[in-house]
Amino acid sequence: MPKAHVYKRDHVNTDEIIPARYLNTDNEAELATHCMEDLDVDFVKKTQAGDIIVAGEDFGCGSSREHAVWAIRGAKVQTVIAKTFARIFYRNSIDCGFYLIELPDVFEKIKDGDELEIDYKKGLIKNLTSGNDISFNPLPNFALEIIADGGLLNHISKK
Repeated sequence: MPKAHVYKRDHVNTDEIIPARYLNTDNEAELATHCMEDLDVDFVKKTQAGDIIVAGEDFGCGSSREHAVWAIRGAKVQTVIAKTFARIFYRNSIDCGFYLIELPDVFEKIKDGDELEIDYKKGLIKNLTSGNDISFNPLPNFALEIIADGGLLNHISKK
């Protein structure tokens, strides 16, 4: 079952998501081996496919590198749930085919290690650990289409 990895801080920047010293590749699997290491050196060791990153405000701030999204996606993280996202990171995520969830009161509803189940179309997170249902505003259909197509370039080529 997917678990939440909670980082109770704001302004997790793209250099913490994937340090600049590793930007010499666009290979997601290679980037994934360094995902979040400057914030949590054990992140890659403790994360399982489908797990979820939870953070505060302005997640993904800093430079507008797609590598940050690629590193998270390469680490097989299902989604990031944060109070807010840096706008460029938010758009890069959709363009790269990666779903993000904004949830202003995230720290009151999700704790580290909670097991979560997400229905992206309905806008519903089931916290299986606490037994609570958490509503969020799902992405609009055009964004869901881009994500389902694997990103903006794939989406455009299908049209």
